[in-house]
Parts: sequence; C-alpha cells; structure tokens
Amino acid sequence: MPLQRRLPKRGFKSLTKGDVAQVRLSVLDSLPVDTVDLLVLKQAGVVPGSCLGAKVFLCGKVEKAVILQGLLVTKGAKAAIEAAGGNVAGLE
Repeated sequence: MPLQRRLPKRGFKSLTKGDVAQVRLSVLDSLPVDTVDLLVLKQAGVVPGSCLGAKVFLCGKVEKAVILQGLLVTKGAKAAIEAAGGNVAGLE
C-alpha cells in the first residue's frame, strides 16, 4: 500500500488565524478618545490582548470625527469615517 494511504489523515490548523481582530464601526463611535490605534482598542477591551492587528469594517454609523492609526480599514468604513470628518492614517 502506498505511503500516503498508510499515514493517518489529520486536519490543518492555521497558526495565524486569530492574529487580526474585527472591529465594527459603531464600536469606534462609543470610544471616549478621538485617535484610535491597536493599543487603545486593547485597553478598552474591544479586541483581545493576544491579537497583532485589527480591521475596521462597515457595520453601524460613526457620528464623531475619528482618526485611525495603524489599523486595517475596508473601503466602506473608510468612506464613512471620512464623511464624518475623520481621517485614516496607517495600513489601510
């Protein structure tokens, strides 16, 4: 019998699955600061402490001007932040 059929079949577990957290746009509106980065999100308890990055996506509204630094942002979320008077600086 060939070797590939004799070996046990096992699944694949990604080592980088939980590295990037997802953040809703409505959560940024509830934060008490105007400049948001990964450290602020970790201190507020929005993302877990073990994550290496965060991505903001369009879900809800943002009413105040928010400045994002060093976060990934979807096209829709970027348009909504800039429409509210905010700015996106960083990874995009």
